[in-house]
Parts: sequence; structure tokens; C-alpha cells
Amino acid sequence: MEEATFRTGKVSAVATAHGVHDTYQAFLPPLLPLLIEKFSLIKTEAGLLSVFMTAPSLLQPFIGYLADRRSLRIFVILTPTITALAMSLLGIAPYYWLAAMLLIIAGLSSASLHATGPVLAGRLSANRLGMGMSFWMVGGELGRTLGPIIIVSAVSTLGMQRTPWLAVGGVLVSLWMAVQLRQLPARHPESHNALPWKKALITMRPVLIPLSIILITRALAFVSVSTYLPTFLTEEGANLMLAGASLSVLEAAGVIGALLSGSLSDRIGRRPVMIFSLVSTSLFIFLLLNLHGWLQFPALLGLGFGLLSMTPVVMAIVQESFPENRALANGIYMAVSFVSSSFATLTVGAIGDMFSLRTAYWLSGVLVLAGLPFLFRLPASQKTLKS
Repeated sequence: MEEATFRTGKVSAVATAHGVHDTYQAFLPPLLPLLIEKFSLIKTEAGLLSVFMTAPSLLQPFIGYLADRRSLRIFVILTPTITALAMSLLGIAPYYWLAAMLLIIAGLSSASLHATGPVLAGRLSANRLGMGMSFWMVGGELGRTLGPIIIVSAVSTLGMQRTPWLAVGGVLVSLWMAVQLRQLPARHPESHNALPWKKALITMRPVLIPLSIILITRALAFVSVSTYLPTFLTEEGANLMLAGASLSVLEAAGVIGALLSGSLSDRIGRRPVMIFSLVSTSLFIFLLLNLHGWLQFPALLGLGFGLLSMTPVVMAIVQESFPENRALANGIYMAVSFVSSSFATLTVGAIGDMFSLRTAYWLSGVLVLAGLPFLFRLPASQKTLKS
């Protein structure tokens, strides 16, 4: 059975744990130049450090499968501490292999939280699942925004040797979460009805296959703006201030889009919001390509809002479609998202090398619309998919 009402305090607590966790996870990019210098790394070795942390995402379906039969609560309580310790110790790691091990541990912790945390938030959201996913999404976005600021400030004022003290925040959040979630049952009643692995996968195909295709067609646009935006604007002649501020503008608009879209989809249906997200993403990419200088800022605001508004809605669809195997379904979704984003990153880079990033942006604006027909392949029997 589901919760009777949206439990704002509990959902906010889970979203806070997500935000704090992702704050620590965001330490790596700012630390990377320092680690390159410390270990005398070539670019490939430096890139592998990021792979060590993200590769465990492939285990999310397995983690989700286990979580459907075990306690979701324990993952949300422990992972902020585990990730905080691993990432805070990264600065004092004396050897490359030890830094790699810390990142693998952080990656496993992250995979565990992201496979199970949205499910716990969803079960606390009652019939406002979209709003619950919006809370979850905003927590992560804020964490990824604050993480680089915190680690850069700490290294600048305290030095690399004192970064382990930053782990205290993660430990305190875990203790707080243990108190917040102490009255929740270790296992949800639905976990007793969880389907076996093979039967669950067969049941999920009608929903997860079209959703996966939509994610793949959207991945090029997502990577283009989240990874290559400052580089693209610099190549287009933008000054350093505009290029540097672009991601902050995009992120701020994305947080608003993620916060509003889930609640809106609870009211008017998931499909209309997803149509808006895909169409507006394409529209604002082309608008960005045809504007210059500070006139690009309105396009960046619209692009961030439209692009990130889709994620809470997709997460809501995944969970409401498979109540008995929520964590498994969410884990598969997260793994597909990781794989598609990884390949899209390489693809955009290759197109940029062979032609230009402008060409990659143009292609991403076209390809994102290719996902529209697959929205109508989603089962119409889901009442929340109907407008």
C-alpha cells in the first residue's frame, strides 16, 4: 500500500540527503587538475578517474532488484557518509591506485542511492509522485551546484591535507536521516509482491523500451549543453564571462523546470509535459544557434527549463508503472541514462572534432524531436499519461 498523503517533511529529508550526497560527488571535477599535477597524470589517466566513479552506475539494476526485496531505508541513511568519506579523502590519497579505489567506493555508494532514493521518495509522495520526483531532482541539482564551490573554497583556505574534515557534513546528515526515517518500515508491503527478475523484465518492456529510445534521442542534446556549452560559446566568439556564466544560467532555469514539471504532470498528465520538454528543447537549441552575445541568455533560460523538466516526469512514469519492482525499474532507467549519456559525450566530441560543435548542436536539435513518436507508444492505460 502507498502513503495516504504527500509527506512533505520526509520527502524533503530524502531530497536533502540526495543534495548533500551529490555535493560530495561534485568534488571530482575541481580536484582533477590538482590530481593531475600531484600524480603526473596524462589526460587518459585523468579521464579514467571519472570513469571509476561513474562505471558502477551499470550495477543499478542489480542494486534495485535487491532493494525491492530488502530495506530502501538503509541505502538512503548510509550513502551520504560513505560518499562523503571517500570524496573528502581523495585530496590526501598518496597513490593513484588509492584515489581510484576511493572513487570506485564513491561510485558504488552513488549507484546505491540513485537506484533506491527516488523509490523511497516516491513511496512517501502518495498520488503526487511527480512532485516527489521534482523534490528529488532539485536536491541533486543544488548539490551539484554547491559541490565545486565548497571544495574549491576548502582547498584555497585550508589546503588539500585538511579536506577530510569536510566528511563531517555527510556523517551528520546520515545521523539525521536515521532519525527522520526511523519510523518507516524496513520493508515496504509491496516488496512481498516483487516479481522475479525475468518476469519483471518482460513486464517492463512495453514501457522501458520506448522510454529508453526517448532517452537516447534526447541524450545528444543533454550532453551538448551540459558538457560542451562553455566550449561551444567560446568557439562562437563569446567572451569568458558569458561562457562561464552560461552553465549557471542553464542550471538555475533547470532547477525551476524540474521543480514545476513534476507537480504539473500530476495534474495534466505525464505525456503533455514530456511533449513540451522535447519540443521546447529543440526550439531553444535552434534559437541559441541563431542568437549572439547576451541575447543568447533568454535561449539558455528556456533551454535549461525545457531540457531538465523531463527528468522528474520520466522517473514518475517508471515508478508508477511497476509498483512491485520500483527499484529494479528505476535502476534500469538510471543505467540506460548513464550509458546513453556516455556514448553521447563521445559522439558530440567526435562531431565537434570532425566538423564543429555548431553541427553537433544542430543535429541534437533535430534528433530530440525523433523521440516524439515513441511517447505515443507508452501504454495509454496509465491514467497519469493521459492529458
